[in-house]
Amino acid sequence: MTDETAPSVETPYGWVVVAASLLLMATAFGASYLMIVGLKPVAAEFGWPRWVPSLAYSLILLGAGFGGIVMGRWSDRSGMGGPALLGGFMVGGGAIALSYMDGIWPLLLLSGLVIGFLGNGTVFSPLLTNATRWFDRRRGIAVAIVACGQSLAGAAWPTLFRYGIDEIGWRETWFYYGIFAVCVMVPLSLLLRRRPPVYRAIGNGQAAAARSAGSALPPGLVQVLLCVAIVGCCVAMAMPMVHVVAYCSDLGFEAARGAEMLSLLLACAFFSRLGFGWLSDRIGGLMTILLGSGMQAITLAMYIWIDNLFGLYVISGVFGLVFGGIVPAYALAVRELFPDSEAGWRIGVVFLFGTVGMALGGWLGGWVFDLTGTYQIAFMTGVFFNLVNLMVIGALIWQEGASTRTQAASA
Repeated sequence: MTDETAPSVETPYGWVVVAASLLLMATAFGASYLMIVGLKPVAAEFGWPRWVPSLAYSLILLGAGFGGIVMGRWSDRSGMGGPALLGGFMVGGGAIALSYMDGIWPLLLLSGLVIGFLGNGTVFSPLLTNATRWFDRRRGIAVAIVACGQSLAGAAWPTLFRYGIDEIGWRETWFYYGIFAVCVMVPLSLLLRRRPPVYRAIGNGQAAAARSAGSALPPGLVQVLLCVAIVGCCVAMAMPMVHVVAYCSDLGFEAARGAEMLSLLLACAFFSRLGFGWLSDRIGGLMTILLGSGMQAITLAMYIWIDNLFGLYVISGVFGLVFGGIVPAYALAVRELFPDSEAGWRIGVVFLFGTVGMALGGWLGGWVFDLTGTYQIAFMTGVFFNLVNLMVIGALIWQEGASTRTQAASA
């Protein structure tokens, strides 16, 4: 939230940055979907067990998570132009190199280091952080639009990759995707070389002093609490996304119906991000997380009792509408709680823990099912993690309110 009496630092070029960032993210995230779609043919060609390409996919995600911290720090110091340019070459070049690979270690190294750490590590948290620096009045909707690039990637790339693999093979599909990524991402990165107006409007030292003054909790503790919170909501978030198809099949419905529910869930999440972005401009990042996470807990709990086909379609759509805007709101919360000069690496750390939460939620749902033979207990476990998130975010909101009241009383 911003001081409505202060002059705005927004410029029209900020929307150019948002559009370029959206396309960068939509292009870069194609690499992970290409690994998913190509999992079976890659394993079959080399006679590998499927855990090998699955591990490559996981390394892309983990590499991107750790890379986001380093690239975020780089963008804090020098702006987004350099990291974005590097990302374009690494995503595209890594994909081209993978089209020639012939062993396990080249696959894992190129996936984790080149495409993950050096490529996708420049994308999610650095681009969201950069978007926050171009806006003060409409920061939430700007971040939401950029984050929609991830949803666009999920909607477009799997179908294109499946067609390419069926027609020309996985190696050629990797190669042409790499060429496309370089040709799209490198020119777009040049649009991000201009420094945001926030840097010109106020010095980083002044911003840090203004944002950290009067905080009731040490910055390190606030960072830890945000990381705990995002793990809690992402564990709950992942369970329907990973297991709704299997859950639908267990209830006696066709797996295709479960796939349709998943598609509906992800489509609704796209619109959710825009709606929550608009909302966060009015109530702030922390309050948006609290509201979205509360509705997510209620909706996830409904999976425990609903077992008819129509009800599952409805609840999957509602779940998409309530969860999609939560994660981008963490970027806004970091900007509310920490100095501008630290935003990049701090957002990177938070989103790394979000990735851990998503991975943990997907695994935990299957593990609890294996132990109990029912997804109801698994969804209850997700609700528990979600309640932890609500308690942590509620505590942060309370302490921020207490700090504001103390400052007002002493003024």
